[in-house]
Amino acid sequence: MSTPATAPRFSGLFAQALTGMKLAVAAGLLVSVSGLSAAAFDTRARAAYVLDQETDTVLLNKNGDLALPPASMSKLMTLYVAFEAIRDGRLTLDERLPVSEHAMSYKGSTMFLNTQDRVRVEDLLRGIIVLSGNDACVVIAEALSPDGTEAGFARYMTKRAQEMGMENSTFANSNGWPAAGHRMSVQDLAILAERLIEDFPEYYPLFAEKRFEFDGRAPSNTRNRNPLLGLGIGADGLKTGHTSEAGYGLVGSAKQGDRRVIFVITGLDSTNARAEEAEAIVNWSFRQFAKKTVAKAGVPVAEAEVWRGAEPTVGLVPAEDLNILLPALAGDDIAAEVVYTGPIDAPITKGQKLAELVLQPDELPEVRLPLVAEKDIPTGGFPVRVKTAAEVLVKQFLKGPEASQ
Repeated sequence: MSTPATAPRFSGLFAQALTGMKLAVAAGLLVSVSGLSAAAFDTRARAAYVLDQETDTVLLNKNGDLALPPASMSKLMTLYVAFEAIRDGRLTLDERLPVSEHAMSYKGSTMFLNTQDRVRVEDLLRGIIVLSGNDACVVIAEALSPDGTEAGFARYMTKRAQEMGMENSTFANSNGWPAAGHRMSVQDLAILAERLIEDFPEYYPLFAEKRFEFDGRAPSNTRNRNPLLGLGIGADGLKTGHTSEAGYGLVGSAKQGDRRVIFVITGLDSTNARAEEAEAIVNWSFRQFAKKTVAKAGVPVAEAEVWRGAEPTVGLVPAEDLNILLPALAGDDIAAEVVYTGPIDAPITKGQKLAELVLQPDELPEVRLPLVAEKDIPTGGFPVRVKTAAEVLVKQFLKGPEASQ
């Protein structure tokens, strides 16, 4: 006899369950409270996306799902596919790959490869990451392509990106050279960056390398273009990009303490603007937001009604400390509500997920955190069943004859 409910009974322990915060709740209704908020970042980029990785909190989203020319930032997808191939044993770091006429024909940023070369995969990966080698991307692409062509590899990249949740990404080549239909959104690039960091931690340090000299043949192209490396702000990746169509962009990441921020900017008008904007975003992300514990594991924040149980209510507790990202200068109040469907049928098992704590931090997306049963509630005995039946009859009587129709 469960019915939807968003008005649970809150216990007197609710305020005691909080650590340095007060969640304003009244009969399960969302109550707005005051407090300082982090000033929104006014970016000059055409599109921008900033993600706090640990808490999965989006700090900034400007045109996040707009499909735009990604330039060399799309090389990250070629790298991801290459890392997958190495992990799966289809490619090795010491393997030497041939260079085709097609690969050698690419201009722009290159490793200056030629058809007499057979290049180690590890050197090609460094050539892509540090030197942004267009030719190196094609060598990898042709080696892994289902049909041996760069176009076939681009089709596979598109399919793989869709599987990874990158809904606004289509690829026409392996390196971001301007081409019709070669598009990615900044949100998709952030998804890709996070997957690279989480799925391939053994290769991620390559993105922090500042210099790579390949065979002494490209003295003018030996330095990583990431302007944040070496600034002492925790930056350790990932990839710059530039074409006249795309403007200047950067997929970046920085770690300070136990927090990591991933960000993407694109459409800026110069290398200086890209460098200034990227550094400002990193500083804003770490200085204006902080991780806080809003509820402690095992401490009740509310009570839910129980149907036909040995006890009339059950405490709702976090299974673990509930940590969220909040504006660093925010006050101690935050709007919240507990949502569950009830009354909840007995028996109930300790640790059973029963509800959600819904938080609405100022200037940040809504956060939904699970709440579980504080303890076991067995089914009640005969007296409880009689009492429950009587309560149902009384309710039907008070509602009138239509209640039983």
